[in-house]
Amino acid sequence: METVKGYHGEWNMGSPGGWEYQRIAQLLGKLAWDLILDNVEVGVEIDFEDPQINAVPGFARMILRAHKNRHGRNPAHVVLLAESDTLDVVLENKNFVNYLRSLDGVNASLAGPSHLSIKQGKICCKGQEATAIFMDFNMNTLVKIGQQEDVKPILEAIRQGVLVNPRGMEPLGAKGMFEVITEKYHSYLSDDTKLHTPWTRRFYPRITTGPDGETIDDLVEWTNDHWEDLVLKPAHGYSGHGIFVGYMKKSRQKHIETALNAGNYIVQELVPLGLWSEQSVWPIVEERSLFLKEWQTDFRCFITDEGLQGFLARFGSVPTNVGSGGGVQPLAILKGDIAPNEAVDKINQALFKLGFKAFIQIQEEVNRKAIEMGFTYLLGPILVTLRPRLITRFHLEDLKHYAYNLWQDAIKLEELWRQGQLDDVVHISEMEKSLAMNQPWRGSPALMVSDGLFSFGADLLDEQD
Repeated sequence: METVKGYHGEWNMGSPGGWEYQRIAQLLGKLAWDLILDNVEVGVEIDFEDPQINAVPGFARMILRAHKNRHGRNPAHVVLLAESDTLDVVLENKNFVNYLRSLDGVNASLAGPSHLSIKQGKICCKGQEATAIFMDFNMNTLVKIGQQEDVKPILEAIRQGVLVNPRGMEPLGAKGMFEVITEKYHSYLSDDTKLHTPWTRRFYPRITTGPDGETIDDLVEWTNDHWEDLVLKPAHGYSGHGIFVGYMKKSRQKHIETALNAGNYIVQELVPLGLWSEQSVWPIVEERSLFLKEWQTDFRCFITDEGLQGFLARFGSVPTNVGSGGGVQPLAILKGDIAPNEAVDKINQALFKLGFKAFIQIQEEVNRKAIEMGFTYLLGPILVTLRPRLITRFHLEDLKHYAYNLWQDAIKLEELWRQGQLDDVVHISEMEKSLAMNQPWRGSPALMVSDGLFSFGADLLDEQD
């Protein structure tokens, strides 16, 4: 029986990140939980340390498999390639390089494009051969960097297959790809992927079919008429930029015209907010009181050729990313036979029993630890809830199946794109297309993510309806 309900909102096949943030959130969540138990009885058993949660080891194994496929047992020199102005500020890149260096027989470097060179046909970083490179930016950024810096070593790394996030994957991250899944190649892909794909159409004046299979004579007019149940998104956007959520935006005509003029937008059914929202106890500092706050929650799955590797659980408004005021939520595996919604209620009631003063003291201790670990954004610690998001063993099994099927379907979609059958949904520059064609993926070791708007049994759908 399917226990995970909901949809993936988007895929990132180019340069996915966030693997390190959940690892830190787990440490902060465990700290908070231990302090809570010192003050009140909760009556719920949970596990913060299950290895399935933390994606860092699996990400490292993937890179080292790619190295071994090319270099056998020879020493590994892994390069995490990032934009030059981020080298000193992106915590997860610095931490991941340090993690790789802690592994036997592995050297690792954090580098910018200018640190790479070509020597006797080999790609080198600061004079030493790079045996595997993970590029922490997408192809459109690479093209822009190439207008200012020498990127020939990166292009050669792509040609030789030294890059371990193959460029052939990146076109699959176009959000218009969901139209292919829900219409054109519906019978070609797994039921699991189709089940979790929201109705999506490329947005321009056209005849198409609606969410229930009904005929739509004019998609633009239909979008105007069904505005509150829809979302407009750039097909290649990120971090919430350019998204128009129907129920939030009053000026529908203005936003529809903006999307049409910009081009390369999609229209997508709005996943019911209640399905991916939960309640957590939160303080009202001015009133020195606590209340139940509703948060939207998203759930990133990290997937490699080895299968599901870990997660990133975020919370906030719409969208949930940290830059828009959201945070990272600790995850915990729920033990015993208690239902997730019952366990969440018990934990929330225990947090109320703490009282405002003890709650704030725990939150301040967590914030101090976050700052100490560099878990900050702009001027302060990244938000972390004291209540973890709960998932069960049954959820984990479902997510493993989902990840496996998504990986296999992505391989099929890449082949269709390489055959030219998906050019109508993937709009990228000729330079980017050339790079992607130059390094096919075909299921080789790589990292991909799927951002899901999922329910794990503690959602607010019934309450909001």
